[in-house]
Amino acid sequence: MKLWRRRKSTEVHLPSLGQPPEASVFNFFVPQFWGASDNDLVAESIKRVSEKVAPGFHFSDNFFTWARNNSMFDDRLFVKAWESNAESVSDRAIVWRRYVLACAAYHCVQLDGAFVECGAYTGVGVKTVIDYLGGPDFPKDFWAYDLFEHEEGMLHHAMPEHGPKLFQKVRQKFESYPQVKIFKGSIPEVFAGQSPDVIAYLHIDLNQAPAEIAALDALFDRVVPGGLVILDDYEWSGPYRKQKLAEDPWFEKRRYRVFPLPTGQGIVIKR
Repeated sequence: MKLWRRRKSTEVHLPSLGQPPEASVFNFFVPQFWGASDNDLVAESIKRVSEKVAPGFHFSDNFFTWARNNSMFDDRLFVKAWESNAESVSDRAIVWRRYVLACAAYHCVQLDGAFVECGAYTGVGVKTVIDYLGGPDFPKDFWAYDLFEHEEGMLHHAMPEHGPKLFQKVRQKFESYPQVKIFKGSIPEVFAGQSPDVIAYLHIDLNQAPAEIAALDALFDRVVPGGLVILDDYEWSGPYRKQKLAEDPWFEKRRYRVFPLPTGQGIVIKR
């Protein structure tokens, strides 16, 4: 059993937004959608709609809106981190979700406690957040967990990169990031002897209700007051609805309410 010591707090260098242009906003359209029987038809329809609406449209990741600031694109350091880490069309499509994580991390990096991600997959989300907040100089320990493989009969669905080589691939991605610790195993067993006692940022993206509840059971009480819990799939329906149906009573029992976001995520502020 290997125990990890908490890193000493160091000065936090927060990224500056700068001054965005007053009169212009970015438009964003990546034709990547889920739950559509004809993706091309949806993409073409939305493209036609985009020509008839006010600037500031965002059409991607099943999230269609317009007359928005699209603030993530005014944040040049975030754009650099996002673009340099995106490995797939899906990584580009979920830019709003990634920016929610980046903003949550900006808040949490100023608190006591480590960062935790349950469901790291390829590590792109973890690395985007870290690169936004200093890269190798990121001042927190970041603990990331996943099975990295998929077998028939598992409750969560398979992802394109799942397989026996993914774990090592993700470990190699963070070779120059000593504060990142990657663990392979089932939740909650994988936490034994290899998880932080104090948590500022907890991102849960496990694609199935039992594992997400197990993660909350094990880690929620370790989140510091003011810390954030981000649930990636909370507001998604279809096969993900079971997560919301399990998490709502879990949080209500503790007198919390999840903030549902149009991105499909949910956020809880620890008190």
